[in-house]
Amino acid sequence: MATKENVVHHVAGLMNNQENIRNIGIVAHVDHGKSTLSDSLVAKAGLISKQLAGEQRVLDFEQIEQQRGITIKAANISIPLNHKGTDYLINLIDTPGHVDFGGHVTRALRAVDGAVLVVDCVEGIMPQTETVLRQALREKVKPVLFINKIDRFITELKLDSNAMQQKFLKIITGVNKLIKDFASDEFKEKWQIKVEEGNVAFGSAFNKWAISYPVMKEKNISFKQMYDFCQKGDHSTLQEFAPLDDVIIEMIITHLPNPLHAQKYRVPVIWHGELESEIGKTMLECDSKGQLAFGVTAIQTDPHAGEVAVGRVYSGVLKKGDEVYLSSHYKKEKVQQVAIYMGPDRVVLDQASAGNIVALVGLKDVTAGETISSDEITPFEQIKHHSEPVITKSIEAKNPKDLVRLIEVLHKFAKEDPTLRVEINQTTGEHLLSGMGELHLEIIETKIKEEKGIEIVTSKPIIVYHETITGQGPTLEGKSPNKHNKFKVSVEPLEEGVIKAFEEGEVDDKMKGKDLQERLIKAGLPRPEGRKVLDVFRGNLFVDATKGVQGLQDVMELLIEGFEEAMKEGPLAKENSVGVKVKLEDALIHVDPAHRGPSQIIPAIKRPLYAGMLYAGCILLEPKQKLVVTCPSDYMSGVIGQVQSRRGQITSIEQEGELVIINAKVPVSEMFGFSSEVRSASQGRAAWYVEYAGYEKLPPDLQNQVILSIRKRKGEPEQLPTVSTFLD
Repeated sequence: MATKENVVHHVAGLMNNQENIRNIGIVAHVDHGKSTLSDSLVAKAGLISKQLAGEQRVLDFEQIEQQRGITIKAANISIPLNHKGTDYLINLIDTPGHVDFGGHVTRALRAVDGAVLVVDCVEGIMPQTETVLRQALREKVKPVLFINKIDRFITELKLDSNAMQQKFLKIITGVNKLIKDFASDEFKEKWQIKVEEGNVAFGSAFNKWAISYPVMKEKNISFKQMYDFCQKGDHSTLQEFAPLDDVIIEMIITHLPNPLHAQKYRVPVIWHGELESEIGKTMLECDSKGQLAFGVTAIQTDPHAGEVAVGRVYSGVLKKGDEVYLSSHYKKEKVQQVAIYMGPDRVVLDQASAGNIVALVGLKDVTAGETISSDEITPFEQIKHHSEPVITKSIEAKNPKDLVRLIEVLHKFAKEDPTLRVEINQTTGEHLLSGMGELHLEIIETKIKEEKGIEIVTSKPIIVYHETITGQGPTLEGKSPNKHNKFKVSVEPLEEGVIKAFEEGEVDDKMKGKDLQERLIKAGLPRPEGRKVLDVFRGNLFVDATKGVQGLQDVMELLIEGFEEAMKEGPLAKENSVGVKVKLEDALIHVDPAHRGPSQIIPAIKRPLYAGMLYAGCILLEPKQKLVVTCPSDYMSGVIGQVQSRRGQITSIEQEGELVIINAKVPVSEMFGFSSEVRSASQGRAAWYVEYAGYEKLPPDLQNQVILSIRKRKGEPEQLPTVSTFLD
């Protein structure tokens, strides 16, 4: 095995040869074999023994990942490899497959140019396979395909070689359909997966062998021979003929692009500045001699070094001691170290040039999605997460002396994982932690207890509902408590296109100025309103529709604060409002600043806004999940009964041999306890999987019941609010 020092020295030497760099991610549905495949690539570089590859799961280096046997966060490693006499540097990111940790995949895909999509041959294309491939294609990350666990076809399904090839064809056709549906026009055909082109491999990551068309030709091995060896369980001969690492590396180097090539088409997708500018040109060319541009994709926390920013250098060079500009904080900070990750270890380098994935130490205020540059430049596009928190738990420290540490730890986790939301309930003083699902929150709780040593008490999971309006409200007047300030506001639903732009991340709260206006207008907001948007907050808009009001600028910050407070806690149940457009129609403002402080202005805008939402038919939206259950056909009726008893809508039922695949949409609130119920309904033979499916209207017969139960939980009066609650 190579020493780590030799490997690091080798990596540093390869970082300047961009022709021979490949930045790749390994992506797949949960348990399809990503970490096992990564082990073989790491062993190829001599960092672990080949015997242990597949069992060591070197990139699942956190204790909790090893205990549970799943990848929880994206792990980086830089591997120097020699392929056919040429040295290459592969910057590899192994990503999680579980839906609750999808945010890590989204962020990792920003840093890479190519992806190895791993598919379990028996399970085929699962919902998360589709999700990760769609995300990769949206970022213009080129895929290649590895169909894994093909020994299961022979040992479990007893398929002959022809039936096996038909199954492969089905998976390849499915992947190609997704590429056709989600790739940009220029790549719909170019990126198609074809056996004869060699951008697909078949094999067993655990048994460390794989074959592809070029290998079959080169080694003169037929598909039938491979099948025979596999049937005999002779994996060692297959390993000699076609080692997994060689086949996958051949595919990566031949079919996935280097940074020089990839940045020409990727930069216009992830950076919307002026491409003809000096920084634009240097990024397109991946030029190390140009100005620095670095995109942060992940924050890791190191107990000794503090926060470590992991990301990609798109242009320029990074050195220890450099003063760099942080776009979201409008200030400069000093880089204390530049390093690369070798799995769990971070190894310091002298410098890093364009086209590499590296880690920076010493930037205190850095966040995931941050743009780092020599001087102020247009920031990179925000990283778009495709699901949002749907479950909340309240978390308290068992021992009051741990309270300050608990707050610090929660905010650290939220910084590492932007899909986690931490809020304090001002009324009760509870800390509310919202995440993607039960497992997401369970992992955070375990880390707080075991890694940080803080004993905590948690509530039962609480579902995150949203409030929205179904129609247009009248113009209503709100007065400040001292009656000296008056505001006329109206509310109406946001245009469908604008709601979609929020959901897809085309528009977000951090955008400002002309870029924001143009995006909103393009999404369907009338141009006169688009030019007068005062604030964007959590999927809602505040528009100035006034004409020549005196003193409006003096109270503008307070009006925006009042609007945001109202959107954060809607009138029905103090849940987050979405899809609401608030128009400020007119205002009368007192000339004396003493009469227009926060205690006067905020209630004067919030109260008519709330009343307007009730007039406009305010309702609750509930989070839904896409549910896929695979089970033997004998147990189908029991599983369907379980789904329907939970208000689930069956969307399709497919038959595959003895197995049935049931697709459904189920409310998150009804999914508690599903796993034990479905196990007993199928005698443990059902495999199931859920994925975020957005928010939909809560059925009318449940609206009042749920509103009152939320109000009771939050200590609000246990009666439905009316317009007179908010207007005198």
